[in-house]
Amino acid sequence: MFTGIVEELGEIVAKEDLADAARFTVRGPVVTSDAGHGDSIAVNGVCLTVVDVVDGNAFTADVMRETLVRSSLGALAPGSRVNLERAAAVNSRLGGHIVQGHVDGTGTVISRSPSEHWTVVRIALPATISRYVVEKGSITVDGVSLTVSALGGQPGDEYFEISLIPTTLALTTLGAAEPGTPVNLEVDVIAKYVERLHTATHQPG
Repeated sequence: MFTGIVEELGEIVAKEDLADAARFTVRGPVVTSDAGHGDSIAVNGVCLTVVDVVDGNAFTADVMRETLVRSSLGALAPGSRVNLERAAAVNSRLGGHIVQGHVDGTGTVISRSPSEHWTVVRIALPATISRYVVEKGSITVDGVSLTVSALGGQPGDEYFEISLIPTTLALTTLGAAEPGTPVNLEVDVIAKYVERLHTATHQPG
């Protein structure tokens, strides 16, 4: 489990294409400082398993084909910047919200509207997950726990907006995400459980 509070802006230093997967080497000295084989690290919101630690400041992780197709990780290449977060410790504060590291869909940055103290970013919302997104609710964008500041559009062509403070702009990939950039989205898991329970209790018979 993660919290959506990015610890470090890392970098893809190598990508090895395999038969039905890819092996990434990711530089991130903070998240690898206590990492070992089998540990979980979220990369742009995708939970990956550490295969090896390299020179104490990078780690390798294998990404299966399905994940490459269903997330934006397939578009990463050496030099790409990525948001990194270690799995949450049970004795720490939950600074964001409950994040599983399981991408529900990908959106695309539509526009950026900067102001003096924050930047409003509008992101296309896939129809498959739009029912889980509510104004003032939580959503994870490329691994960053954020609050939905607005919803809009028509069914099948919806969007949501997030308001990014200077710290988020400076310390995550969202600061450089221009229109057209794909982003990984994870909705609040509580919304999915509520839907499941509601469906189960309203079955005929």
